[in-house]
Amino acid sequence: MELSELETPCIMIDVEQARRNVVAMQKAVNEAGCCLRPHIKTHKMPFFARMQVEAGAVGITCAKVSEAEIMADGGLDDIFIAYPLVGAFRIRRAVALAKRVKRLILAVDSIEGAAALNEAALAENTCFETRLEIDTGAKRTGVLMRNAALLAENIARLPGLRLAGLYTFKSLNYQGEATCDNELAAHEEAELLAETATVIRNKGITIEDISGGSSPTGLAVARTGVVNEVRPGTYIFKDLMLCDEGVAQLEEIAARFVATVVSCPSEDYAIIDGGTKCFPTDVPLNTAPFFYNAYAYVEAMEHLRLNRMNEEHGIITSSTRKTGLRVGQTLSLLPIHVCTAINMQNSVYLWEQGTMHREPVGARGMLV
Repeated sequence: MELSELETPCIMIDVEQARRNVVAMQKAVNEAGCCLRPHIKTHKMPFFARMQVEAGAVGITCAKVSEAEIMADGGLDDIFIAYPLVGAFRIRRAVALAKRVKRLILAVDSIEGAAALNEAALAENTCFETRLEIDTGAKRTGVLMRNAALLAENIARLPGLRLAGLYTFKSLNYQGEATCDNELAAHEEAELLAETATVIRNKGITIEDISGGSSPTGLAVARTGVVNEVRPGTYIFKDLMLCDEGVAQLEEIAARFVATVVSCPSEDYAIIDGGTKCFPTDVPLNTAPFFYNAYAYVEAMEHLRLNRMNEEHGIITSSTRKTGLRVGQTLSLLPIHVCTAINMQNSVYLWEQGTMHREPVGARGMLV
């Protein structure tokens, strides 16, 4: 299609490529004898969540109750909110959401959070299915492994909660440090989850589900046989980071930025109409392990760099000191981290079977 037809700056998604990515991951996870519960953090749209479930996913994963509400509005009815539900306002919304879907799984990583959920459940004369989050090295939310069994025992005593599983987010780290070795990270994740599950089960607590895996490690974790569910997200669109992590090829990237050159004051730099309101900056430049030298990479023009931005201005420079760009020219740029890129957009363009239409990013900015 003619990129010049788009209102820029924007993101365009090749729906057919996204579907190929979805089908390939589902097939591989099925072959590993595991279930797939993808995280919607990447696309944030019911359109793509339905695509994943139709391909065979058992349900979806969200981080926030507000995201889960959007997905429920879009017809998704098996949802895991993989984030501690702390705060009476969140719990009230989760109680209401549980009445609208077939299955809602909630997360806990503290006795305080569990007690608040238990109180709400008893007030509603119901019981919430919960999973205990374990910190396996990411140092985010999650109970430390040495404290997991005691916390599990205390949660199991609460009549309004049914502790049905464990989950973790570990990504690419090994022994608490970043690594580029996917297999090493995945096998350590499986070992830590298996060890924790064994200790808890030895306390007489039934653990039905063990959930882990992200896009760089998901398949490797699934193939260990320790987990029965993985929760990758980025795989649906893929990005340059997944390429560098060895689990994607450039031709599999389904989402890209489109921007217009609005000014060429000098031959050594040009200005595009997207700045920090369009391109994410969560991946710092020139830092390990991949040392990115741009916030997004201009397709088919390897000498160009988007390495400086203001709110409305993206400054394109060139390694040859001549950009060769002209005012009005349209550029396609590949994202480094596509999840945060999508979250910058109120809507995206979907390209499918020769037609283009806009799709709202329904769960964009859902913070609660």
